[in-house]
Amino acid sequence: MTGQYRSLLLLLATAAILWGCASTPPAPGPQLPPPPPHPHGQALWGIVHGQCVPDQAANGVPAPCLRLSLTGGEAHGFALLKDRDGATQFLLMPTHLITGIEDPAVLAPDATNYFAQAWAARDAVDQRLGHALARDDASVAVNSPYGRSQDLLHLHIDCLRTDVRDALRADAARIGPDWSRGAVVLNGHGYRVLRIEGEQLDVNPFRRLADGLGVAPGEMGDWTLVLAGARLPDGRPGFYLLADRADPAHGDNGSGEDLQDHACAGR
Repeated sequence: MTGQYRSLLLLLATAAILWGCASTPPAPGPQLPPPPPHPHGQALWGIVHGQCVPDQAANGVPAPCLRLSLTGGEAHGFALLKDRDGATQFLLMPTHLITGIEDPAVLAPDATNYFAQAWAARDAVDQRLGHALARDDASVAVNSPYGRSQDLLHLHIDCLRTDVRDALRADAARIGPDWSRGAVVLNGHGYRVLRIEGEQLDVNPFRRLADGLGVAPGEMGDWTLVLAGARLPDGRPGFYLLADRADPAHGDNGSGEDLQDHACAGR
């Protein structure tokens, strides 16, 4: 299937969706099985905690991380690391151990807004590309425990797939500030979507998922989130936030990263 044909199918599928606004949370899905084990799930934690933080303290350079922020201490710090996969993919991770989207720490009242920090760090992608990436080509994703290999919260910063970008553009006028009643089909999986206005991200996407869709703390790990930069229909800057509940029995591992293009082709 060509990229153009795939994009057309996605646009048609999107157009058939009942968007609406979700005034009440959706009916809960079936209980999911335990996530698969991650045999080497502490590798990223070993890099951040065992290399980047100590090297910053000893030498003033957080190698092998590109950047390290310890404002507010390690409990609120974060590190930026070039992922070994892809030409332009970066990971943003906390400097204290938060396992992932399922960890209660992401919903704590004083939690660092890791999505906002990851969005602000997209200039690292620009540097790898050699030019500024268009706002609606940029994205941040966090996978569910079913679609990841590491047990340290890590947000993927990279290009959004062009077919996903085009599908969102096509239905921009129907995406509201509340979660859509229906799901847009992207990469074969159904995503709920909402609009966030503003140049900078002033809301916590983890909290929007929990509060807006009524996701209980113990069920956060069933979900994946993707933040896509956007130019809203009136030209103002904003974002689209997408959420998908994993369904491993039917081939959906809750991996929002799949909506990203780690080759950043054509950008």
